[in-house]
Amino acid sequence: MSASTPAATRRYGGSPIQIVALVFGVVFLLVGIAGFIPGLTQNFDTMMFAGHHSEAMLLGVFQVSVLHNAVHLLFGIVGLAVAASAVASRQYLIWGGVIYAVLWIYGLFTAGMADAWNFVPLNTADNWLHLGLTVAMILLGIFVPRGSAVRADPATH
Repeated sequence: MSASTPAATRRYGGSPIQIVALVFGVVFLLVGIAGFIPGLTQNFDTMMFAGHHSEAMLLGVFQVSVLHNAVHLLFGIVGLAVAASAVASRQYLIWGGVIYAVLWIYGLFTAGMADAWNFVPLNTADNWLHLGLTVAMILLGIFVPRGSAVRADPATH
């Protein structure tokens, strides 16, 4: 690592951008797990691997499937992993936001369709959440600083 790289960006979760990626990772991981818990997910017995036929509803609001939950778990694992690097954290937030923009557009076009293109169950609540994630992740990825979250204690150097 170069001498110009702040020490905080070399620590796991050591800068503001890394903390944001870590928080998103934890939340996505928890949402992915919650999607597999009966009670937190209503109509759990109707959950399918993929497709619009799944009537399982996370918190009674968000339509989910095994594939949908797996995507949340994957985003969570990646978020935890990238929190080790400020650069990777920024890329995770920006590109994750772009992926959620694609999912939002996909949801707008496939809502209510009963064909093979509708392989991820999405409802209006999912679409609004995906739009919110798009905006939040991209803006945080652009504007949250990569620098040190806390000034280093001079006595530890």
